[in-house]
Amino acid sequence: MDKGLDPLILDLVEWVAREPRAYSDLIDAWRTSCPRLTVWEDAVDRGLVRREGARISETMVHVTDQGLDFLRANGRLH
Repeated sequence: MDKGLDPLILDLVEWVAREPRAYSDLIDAWRTSCPRLTVWEDAVDRGLVRREGARISETMVHVTDQGLDFLRANGRLH
């Protein structure tokens, strides 16, 4: 994982922490065609966010306890 992406990962986790997001909205906002910008994938791999839902159309993304700790450690949790 590229630590250089941490600021973007922080932005994503902070955005999800404000309120759970629909998976489709998150992908629309954070999708990239650049293989070097793996913000969403890295956030999931690190356990900072999780998906819940049986169908894609109903899937929501939530911040995890690890994600909240990540925000706190970086001064982003209010």
